[in-house]
Amino acid sequence: MSNQVVIFDTTLRDGEQALPASLSSKDKLQIALALERLGVDVIEAGFPVSSPGDFESVQNIAKHLTTAIPCGLSRALSADIEACGKALSVSERFRIHTFIATSDLHVNTKLRKTQDEVVDMAVAAVKHARSFTDDVEFSCEDAGRTHIDYLCRMVEAAISAGATTVNIPDTVGYTTPTEFGGIIHQLYNRVPNIDKAIISVHCHNDLGLAVANSLAAVENGARQVECTVNGIGERAGNCSLEEIAMILQTRQQRLGMQTNIQSQEIMRTSKLVSQICNMPVQSNKAIVGANAFSHSSGIHQDGVLKAQNTYEIMTPESVGINKNNLNLTSRSGRHVIKHRMIELGYKDSDFDLDTLYSAFLKLADKKGQVFDYDLEALVFFDQQKHEEAFYKLTYLHANSGKSILPNATVTVKMGDEEKSASAMGNGPVDSAFNAIIQATGLTQLEIVDFKLDSKGEGADALAQVSVVAKYNNRRFTGIGLATDIVEAGVKALVYVLNNTYLADQIDQRKLQIAGV
Repeated sequence: MSNQVVIFDTTLRDGEQALPASLSSKDKLQIALALERLGVDVIEAGFPVSSPGDFESVQNIAKHLTTAIPCGLSRALSADIEACGKALSVSERFRIHTFIATSDLHVNTKLRKTQDEVVDMAVAAVKHARSFTDDVEFSCEDAGRTHIDYLCRMVEAAISAGATTVNIPDTVGYTTPTEFGGIIHQLYNRVPNIDKAIISVHCHNDLGLAVANSLAAVENGARQVECTVNGIGERAGNCSLEEIAMILQTRQQRLGMQTNIQSQEIMRTSKLVSQICNMPVQSNKAIVGANAFSHSSGIHQDGVLKAQNTYEIMTPESVGINKNNLNLTSRSGRHVIKHRMIELGYKDSDFDLDTLYSAFLKLADKKGQVFDYDLEALVFFDQQKHEEAFYKLTYLHANSGKSILPNATVTVKMGDEEKSASAMGNGPVDSAFNAIIQATGLTQLEIVDFKLDSKGEGADALAQVSVVAKYNNRRFTGIGLATDIVEAGVKALVYVLNNTYLADQIDQRKLQIAGV
C-alpha cells in the first residue's frame, strides 16, 4: 500500500458553509491559488448546482488551477452531476464528488427510501459521473453511524460502478478514534474490490476528535484526508489541514506517511483564509495560533534558549513563521518591495507594483516601519482592486470627543454622480455609516455585524474592520484596512455596497434573459 496521503481541501465548500456570508468569486479564487501553492492535491471548489454564483466560482477556479485537481460536489442526482461536469469541463482533469446518505437514520427519515433504492441511486450517480470524468469520488454520508454490513455493501457497489475514491465521512463527529479506525479496518478486510479505489475520510469536530479520527483512519489504510484550513466548517468545523499535515510530517518516522504539503506555506495560507473568511484563529490553536511557538514559563524559556527542541517539536520556520520580519521604511525603493514580495512567494501577476508601492509609502509615512504582514495586507485589502467599483469614497471627515456630538461628512461617487451627506451617530464610525447610507440612498441596508481586529503589533498597527450587512434578504461581507479605524470601517462598508450593486446587476440580467 502507498505511503502517500492525498490532501483533499474543502475550505471553499464545507468551510464556506459555516461563514456568515458567501465569499465573492474573487475571494474564492485567491484562496484556491493559495491552496495550490500550499501543495493541496484536490480542491473542492464548491457545489455548482447550488447557485449561479457557485457555478461560476467553481468554473473560474477550474480555469486557473495548474497542479491541484479541481473538484465539484453533487448529490446523487443527474442535474447536480451535470452541473459539476459543465462547470469543471474547462479543466483538462477534474473530479466529480457525488454523495448519498447511508445510515438508517438518514435513509429512513431524510431520504425515505429502502436500502436497495439508495444503493441503486449511488450506482447510477457514479456511472453518470464517469461519463464526464474518470476521476469520480463517492461519499457515504453519515458513514460513522452506518451499519458496517450495509456500509461494506455500498462501498463495494460504488467501486464496481467506477468510483476511484470512496469517502467514509464521520458527518456529525460522533465516533471515537478506535471506533472510526476500526470501520476503515473492517472495510479493508471485508470489501473484495477495496484495492481498486482510494479510501478517503472526512471527519467533523463536534466532539473535538476530527484530527484524531482522521489519523486513526490513515493508520488503518485510508490514503486521502478531507480537511479545511484552520479547521473551519459546519458546526464545530472539520479536520484541520495544518494539524493533520504537520502530524504526518513531524511523526513521519513513526507513521511512515508523507504528503505534498509545502509546510512553509501553512502560516500564510492560514492568515489569508482567516482574513478573507472573517474567522479569527484562536491564540492557542495548534500550529497556527499566536501562542503556538510562544514560551511564557521561565523554565521553558531557559530550555529553548539552550536547545530549541527542548520545548518545540517543530520549528516556527517549518510552518512559515519568519522570526526576522523585514523592516521597511519610506526610504525603501520599489525594487526592494518587489524583491520582498517574491521572497514571500508572490508572482509579479499577483500584485500591481505601482499600486502596492504607492500604498506602501503612505503606510510607511504613517507607521515609520512596515513589516511583511503589512505588505501582504496591502496586497489583499487594496480596495482599488475591486474592478467593478460603482461606489467610491472621495471624502471623509469625522468628529468625536468627550464634549462633541459625533458626526461625519462624506462624499461618495456613484458611477458618474457624486453626492455628499452629513450625519450624526453613536460614534464616529456609526456617524460615517449613517452619512454613507444617506448619500447613497440605500436605507434598506442593515448592518448586522461589525468586527475590529489589529493586523500587526503596536499602537500604530493596521486596523482591519469586517462588516456583514443584510440587503434584499441576502448577506454581504466587506473588509477594510487602514491605520485609522473610521477609515477602515468606511472602506469595509463601501466594499459591501459594491457587492450589493454587483448582485443587483446580476439579478437584472437574469430578468432580462427570462424576458421579464
